[in-house]
Amino acid sequence: MTEHLTIVRHPLVQHKLTLMRQKDTSTAGFRRLLREISLLLAYEVTRDLELTTTRIETPLCEMDAPILDGKKLALISILRAGNGLLDGILELIPAARVGFIGLYRDPETLQPVQYYCKVPDQLDQRFSIIVDPMLATGNSSAAAVDLLKARGARHIRMLCLLAAPEGVARMREAHPDVPIVTAALDSHLNDHGYIVPGLGDAGDRMYGTR
Repeated sequence: MTEHLTIVRHPLVQHKLTLMRQKDTSTAGFRRLLREISLLLAYEVTRDLELTTTRIETPLCEMDAPILDGKKLALISILRAGNGLLDGILELIPAARVGFIGLYRDPETLQPVQYYCKVPDQLDQRFSIIVDPMLATGNSSAAAVDLLKARGARHIRMLCLLAAPEGVARMREAHPDVPIVTAALDSHLNDHGYIVPGLGDAGDRMYGTR
């Protein structure tokens, strides 16, 4: 673990990730596991949210109780695979604001191409979490952070299922102020920019496409 990268080694996270890596895991099973693991990862990425207190009345007495401070969180999904993580996190934080950034990777250059962006307002006052299952080259993630910062975001974190060393290095270079939370740091990228050993294309496995 470093200040920039946190690997969540909880046994349930690692167990579910192993099941997701298996090539014969069904589409339905993969989708269910991704939702479950996103809940567990969400605990880590929100660990140090700021709290304030509010006066409440329990059945026995009044008390000052902790409550989240500031505006509601912003969850930013990098389409399309990010939606798999998004669904699970929204079960834990249903009041969060949600944004979408559409990026696809040019197969020749491996550079991101933007085709959509719609994010919540007042990002400068929100804690923003970018979600994308795979941090591979890091180019799409860095581009997504660029877009959020251009819209005023100051408190940003990246949540992914798998990361490659190349992607972590790219993000550290481009945005050293954005911590990354992931379930595993894999070995490397292959010639096509896929994480090895990885789990294949997360979007294809989640939606049953090729």
